[in-house]
Amino acid sequence: MDYDTWRHRTIEVEPSVRIAYIDCPSKSKRPERGVILLIHGFPQTSYQFRHVIDPFARAGYRVIVPDYRGAGASSKPANGFTKSIMARDFVRLLNALEIHEPVHVIGHDIGGMIAFAMAAKHPSRVASVNWGECPLPGTSVYEEDRTTHAVQQFHFIFHSVPDLALALVTGRERIYLSHFFQKIAYNTAAIKDEDLDHYVRCYEQPGAMRCAFEVYRAFEQDAKECQEWISSYGKLSLPALCLAGAKSRHLVDAGKMFSEVHQKGTYEIIAVPDSAHYIAEENPESFVHESLRFIEYVTVGPK
Repeated sequence: MDYDTWRHRTIEVEPSVRIAYIDCPSKSKRPERGVILLIHGFPQTSYQFRHVIDPFARAGYRVIVPDYRGAGASSKPANGFTKSIMARDFVRLLNALEIHEPVHVIGHDIGGMIAFAMAAKHPSRVASVNWGECPLPGTSVYEEDRTTHAVQQFHFIFHSVPDLALALVTGRERIYLSHFFQKIAYNTAAIKDEDLDHYVRCYEQPGAMRCAFEVYRAFEQDAKECQEWISSYGKLSLPALCLAGAKSRHLVDAGKMFSEVHQKGTYEIIAVPDSAHYIAEENPESFVHESLRFIEYVTVGPK
């Protein structure tokens, strides 16, 4: 990883709300091929993409990797955690960077929900969308995860309980975050002690865990917005890819979920081998390979 070429910056996207981001220029000798926007999930930050930024840059892309509001080095505001607002943050980030051409958006977990919202609400800014490893609020898969799969997805409810969740987790962030990495990773060696240390430090920051829970508390509003959007404007027609870990439970329902929000023939589902939930860390090589294959198909067509 060539950290020296990663520019760490912050942008104010609304009064008192700053978004921290990494800006890595293309490392190819050829002209820049476009921009890739990477959006992380929980319990992670932009750090989750540490293995894939340089490979994308070497392939000729400028890579923008923000911490979404409430996470990492970004501000910890009191509100604004619907995925449509979080997507708007990134549109404003692109505007501030004077990136006006459509970008390739890749979102994982919570970042997948934000990526979908960005593709739905700001389609002129999105060249392609690659999202997965999340039950999208507003779909039947999301409702099933809150009910049928409630034990596996216990945190969807737990995070939504005001005050109590924060009181129980504060001071125990390492225990809590470790649970997710140990439970839903296949290649558990991919999250080393120093990686866990990084995430724990991020979520021990004042306000960070509160914001993380607010992201989940917004799910019901997200579901309402998604259903209203599909009802009013129809399913998305943008080229879409779903990357799901071959060992992840989310793979089983990925096709069903995508069929509810994307037009038939506009998306594909790929099972990433040797990986469960944390694909960019468990199998970064396949994450990059499949993402670039999809982007190149979208931009230049089938070979």
